[in-house]
Amino acid sequence: MVADVSEIGIDSYAVHIGDGLLERAGDIIRSSARAHRYAIISDSNVAPLYAERLRNAAGRESTEVFTIPAGEEHKTRERWSALTDALLAAGFGRDTTILALGGGVVGDLAGFVAATYMRGVPFVQLPTTLLAMIDASIGGKTGVDTAAGKNLVGAFHRPRAVIADPAVLATLPANHLRSGLAEAVKHGAIADAAYYKKIDAALPSILAASDDAALRTLIVRSVEIKAGIVLQDEREGGLRRNLNFGHTLGHAIELESGYTMLHGEAIAIGMILEAQLGERLGVTAAGTMQFLRDTLTRAELPVAIPSGFDAARILSATRGDKKARDGVIEYALLAEIGRAVAGVRAPDEMVLDLLTQSASAQ
Repeated sequence: MVADVSEIGIDSYAVHIGDGLLERAGDIIRSSARAHRYAIISDSNVAPLYAERLRNAAGRESTEVFTIPAGEEHKTRERWSALTDALLAAGFGRDTTILALGGGVVGDLAGFVAATYMRGVPFVQLPTTLLAMIDASIGGKTGVDTAAGKNLVGAFHRPRAVIADPAVLATLPANHLRSGLAEAVKHGAIADAAYYKKIDAALPSILAASDDAALRTLIVRSVEIKAGIVLQDEREGGLRRNLNFGHTLGHAIELESGYTMLHGEAIAIGMILEAQLGERLGVTAAGTMQFLRDTLTRAELPVAIPSGFDAARILSATRGDKKARDGVIEYALLAEIGRAVAGVRAPDEMVLDLLTQSASAQ
């Protein structure tokens, strides 16, 4: 039984949010991306929990499951190649729809498979983590990581639908829930100060898993914010760059960790550092970093670079970031809580000093 369902349109597709949606995903899939055969791509954590339920919903006779090992380190060109070879060997044709069942890694990788298989086939996002529901599954970015950094090889390929069932978050490990909260905080910080305050107030009940309504509200509002930005700037030419707040340094920290840090953990540190950077440059209102630090600490997320990390290597990693322009890194920073500004450049010496101070604070 599906309770109250929210539908948020993003041009040619919709994000469907509601408890119990996984059980009736077949109806949405068939109405948005009907196919002769369906290929579920999932990972070793999620597939044992939900793949058979999705097979039943989509139609067992026409559906096959392809499972990858869980973890960011498996979001690679080699894994993309193995999946496309497996699809070819199983006889999947152009009348195929890919069903991405999992977190952000699965969504990015399966989406890239869909973007390139037979020169492009439809796909549907079925996110199973908070991070994927509110961020990674929205906006049509797909891709894989390389040794030089995250998501440097990929394509824009819109899903035909996003189906988010908050009930599946009951099986999500606590550290992954916290990781997703980092992106929700970011959405409030760049676009909606009132929403930021609501997140901050709701953190204790969300972390205690005692308020499903608050979590549902968070998911819906974050999707609305990201959808609104994507509608205006799908290809990241202007406004969408605001979504990169915390990500230039966050991605570099994540890379330096060898992907042992969760994405949201690295982004939380990146937001603190980039808020500090903005204050030093005079772009960000004084005191903003402390607001963020207090909120992220309450969310039980890290706020400083772990000891043992090399500040110079982190700075070097930012130079391979896809957000660079004319060979120079540009940051998306905050003007204040609720408002961001993109395209800000900063001296490497200033950034290195911030990184060094953060790494030595542990």
